[in-house]
Amino acid sequence: MNRRAFIALVGGAAAWPLAARAQQAERMRRVGALFGSLDEGYLAALRQGLASLGWSEGRNVRIETREAGGDLNRLRSYAGELVRLTPDVILVHGTETSRILQQETGTIPIIFTTVTDPVGSGLVASLAHPGGNITGFTNFEFSMAGKWLELLKETAPSITNVAVLFNPDNAAMPGQLHAIAMAAPPLGLQITEARVRTRGEIERALDSLAGLPNTGLLVLPEFLTTVHRDLIISSAARHGLPSAYGHRYFTASGGLLSYGVDNNAVYSRAASYVDRILRGGKAADLPVQQPIKFELVINLRTARALALEVPSSLLARADEVIE
Repeated sequence: MNRRAFIALVGGAAAWPLAARAQQAERMRRVGALFGSLDEGYLAALRQGLASLGWSEGRNVRIETREAGGDLNRLRSYAGELVRLTPDVILVHGTETSRILQQETGTIPIIFTTVTDPVGSGLVASLAHPGGNITGFTNFEFSMAGKWLELLKETAPSITNVAVLFNPDNAAMPGQLHAIAMAAPPLGLQITEARVRTRGEIERALDSLAGLPNTGLLVLPEFLTTVHRDLIISSAARHGLPSAYGHRYFTASGGLLSYGVDNNAVYSRAASYVDRILRGGKAADLPVQQPIKFELVINLRTARALALEVPSSLLARADEVIE
C-alpha cells in the first residue's frame, strides 16, 4: 500500500466515528398534525415543504397525524392525545379544530391553516401580533364573499335569490355573512340564511329549496359542510340548485363551481412556520399570514346537468375546468 492510500484509509477511519456520532446525535423532532377530515395532498405538500428546509421524515422529524373522519368527539379525543405526546409543534386544519386544540394546550406551539377569522374566533389577539401559542394561515378575505356571488350570478344569470348554508355556531360566520349581505344588492341578489347544525338540518334546509324559482346556493366552508359535502352536492343536483363552494374538493366531488384558497400552497407555506418553531421561534412572534393564491374551479359536467351555458370568458379565467 502506498503512503497516500494509507493516509486516506487512516483519515477515513478516524472521520467515520465522528460522522456516525453526529448522525446519532441529531435530535428527532416531533410534529403533530390534527385534521377533522384529511386530504392526503395537504400532507404531501407539508412534507415537501419541510424537506426543502432540511427536515427528513424518519431522520430528524416525525409527523404524528390524527384524522377524525368528521366525528367531533373523536376530534376532541385526538386533540388531547396529541397534546399528551408533547410534540414540538402541532399543525391543525380549520377553525373548529383549532379552537378544540387551543382548549387543550396553552404552551405547545400551534400553527393553524384554513381559518377564516382567527381574531373573531378568539384564536389570536391580532393578525400582526398573535400574542399566545398559536398562529397560522387564514383562508378568507372579505372580497371573497362578493366573488362567490359574482361567479354564481355569472354562471346562472337567472338567479335572484341565494340561500347561504352555514353553521351559526362557527364564530367565523358573522364576518362572512356581513360581507355577503353587502355584496348582494349590486348584483341584484337577495340573501336567505339557511342555518344548520346537523346532517338532518342540512337535509331539511336543502329540501325546503326544492322547486323555488331562480334560486342558487352558497355553501360557506367549515367543518360541518365539509364533512357532509357529498350530501350537500347530491341534494343541490337533485333540486337543480346552481351552487358555489369555497374549496376545490367540493367541485371535484360534483359541485358546480368553487373559488377559494389553494390549500396545497397553504401547506407548503405552513412548512416554513413549522421550521421556524423547530429552530427556536415562538408562535407569538410569527404574524398570521393571509391568503395569496386563489383558485377557480368549474365543473362543466354539473353545468350541463343543470342546463347552464358557462360563459367562455369565465372558462378562460378558471384555474381548472372539470369536463
